[in-house]
Amino acid sequence: MVKTIKIPLMLIVFLAILFVSIFSIAVSIIEHENLYRESVKQDLDGLSENLSNDIVTILATANNEIELTTILLRLDRYENVKFAYVFSIDGELLSRYFGKQAEAEDPLSNPVLSQILKQHQLGMSIDNNQLVALKMIGDKRLPQGYLFIVNDLKKPLESSKHLMFSSIFPLTVFIVIIALLSLYFLLNRLLSPLSRLSKFANKVSLTHNYSLKPDIEGKYEIAQLSTDIEQMMGTIDTQMERNKDYTQQLIAQQKAMEKLANFDSLTGLPNRQFFVEMLRVELIRAKRENSDVALLFFDLDGFKDVNDSFGHEVGDKLLIKIATLVKNYVRDGDVISRLGGDEFLVLLHNNPDEFTLVNIADRIATGLSKTIKIEEWQVNVSASIGIAKASQSNFNVSEFISNADLAMYRSKLEGKGRYTIFVEEMMEGNKRKLLIAKNIDDALLHNSFCLFYQPKVNDLGVVNGYEALIRWYDNELGFISPVEFIPIAEKSGKINAVTSWVLKRLCTEFSELQRKHIEPVKVSVNLSAIDIKNEHLFDEIQALFIDFNIDPSLIEFEVTESAYLENLKEANLFFSRLQELGSTIALDDFGTGYSSLAYLTQIKLNTLKIDKQFVDNLGESDRSNLITVAIIDMANRLQLQTCAEGVETRLQADFLISQGCQQLQGYLFGRPLSIKDLTEKMP
Repeated sequence: MVKTIKIPLMLIVFLAILFVSIFSIAVSIIEHENLYRESVKQDLDGLSENLSNDIVTILATANNEIELTTILLRLDRYENVKFAYVFSIDGELLSRYFGKQAEAEDPLSNPVLSQILKQHQLGMSIDNNQLVALKMIGDKRLPQGYLFIVNDLKKPLESSKHLMFSSIFPLTVFIVIIALLSLYFLLNRLLSPLSRLSKFANKVSLTHNYSLKPDIEGKYEIAQLSTDIEQMMGTIDTQMERNKDYTQQLIAQQKAMEKLANFDSLTGLPNRQFFVEMLRVELIRAKRENSDVALLFFDLDGFKDVNDSFGHEVGDKLLIKIATLVKNYVRDGDVISRLGGDEFLVLLHNNPDEFTLVNIADRIATGLSKTIKIEEWQVNVSASIGIAKASQSNFNVSEFISNADLAMYRSKLEGKGRYTIFVEEMMEGNKRKLLIAKNIDDALLHNSFCLFYQPKVNDLGVVNGYEALIRWYDNELGFISPVEFIPIAEKSGKINAVTSWVLKRLCTEFSELQRKHIEPVKVSVNLSAIDIKNEHLFDEIQALFIDFNIDPSLIEFEVTESAYLENLKEANLFFSRLQELGSTIALDDFGTGYSSLAYLTQIKLNTLKIDKQFVDNLGESDRSNLITVAIIDMANRLQLQTCAEGVETRLQADFLISQGCQQLQGYLFGRPLSIKDLTEKMP
């Protein structure tokens, strides 16, 4: 049943009319009662006055009881008179009268005038639903006696009210019914546009067609409501069209995001995340079916030289070309993935035998060893390939990929451009890496790392800065070079924790390092490519500066050229925030890749560090001399500071200073020392 507002409205109005009707009837009855009392009172007053006037003559001449009785019998015409008494002035009862009502009531059996006078006033009064008339017979100056009449008021009043109610009740009911019918008709007329609007809304709800328009006429608010709904429908229809376009855009964006999340943006191949998850599912299936899975891991030999010689743009196009070529060397259904950089994985389905594995690996190695044309350049690379089976890793994803990785590195060691099948003996060479990765956590927990500081000097040989370098001596493995454990920390996902340790230790030792210098000196610290991607690192650095009360302008952050260019947008954003904080940025190992020249106007830095490979040959190689001079001149024109690292001879130092290099670093001026040894050595 459809709910309608008419029912509650009708009920409310009905109750209101009923209340008003009952109230009106009640008021009418009360008013009628008052009027009736007043009317009876006046009638009885006139009657008693007339009787007293007639009685005075009798009392004045002779006390004739028969005549008095005759006069009192006139009261028979008044059926509501209960009884009447005539008293002499001395209180003697001269005559009495009992009306029809006296039969039901108990009149005064022995009336006493004094008692009556005490209870009632002269004139008219009401006592216990009885109208009492007490009149003096004769003039006040010469009274002859008293007339006492009692008239019943209750029964006639009740009868009169009942008669009145009986007469007005049907009329009231009739008026209420007419009012309700009129109201129902009026509500139907007024609310019918609302009903049509409701049907219109249901139609829109069922059809989802928001282009419909309500063709509904009405007055007052209904007309305005209809207009508002029409405008609303137009707005909804417009918004729906926009939402459709927006939804289509979202779907397209979602597909794009899914592609970005699961596929390499450069080559279009499945990325590491997607491939590893797919490999995990494949290993579960193979283990359940007592089958096996084969994996090829290959790395491009000489790819860094391509980037350094031709630039990153050519390198990117080479990777795209490699992805296309490899698809021709594998079978349909085999999955190729770009692991990162120049590393690729190939999942071979259907548990191929060793002959098939070797055949596919040989095709890849042979095909990629040929000269590849990229634009106008002839590019030569090769592929070192590792082959592994899942059963050798107990169907563990990480170990499976690691085995293929080990086999690939064995190919590189044996001359590159070849393939190697993983065997258990290769694990021996990987034990040190695994042990280092494991011991990094213990070193962080027990502060087994330490910081060494290598001085930097100005053109006068005065120390004006230091580079903080991490060192590690392990009780089990001995001294471990950063060159060895930093890449392991990066691959094992522990580099962020190592960097956090370095930053905190630097802040802890910072004040002691400054105490030995008259003027504040700047200390530089290295960040990796992974650190740049750490979204929490900036907040951590800022908090350390505040906690240890360190001037940010005395801290310089060094990052390698490759790390910066690998994450250009993220690096610019991250280092811009550090520069806004007050710190400076140095580009380490500058000059090792010519591609950096194209990015110098895009990256945000303060200092160029000239790589040691150019400094080593100063004075011996014209090429090194020219490149170093060009770097210093370019930096000066770009208003950048220059710092040469690896300075070991006075000849190198003099050449660099003569060309305008502002800062020098190397064994000529001091080896890296711990804070304790450094402060003890200082005067």
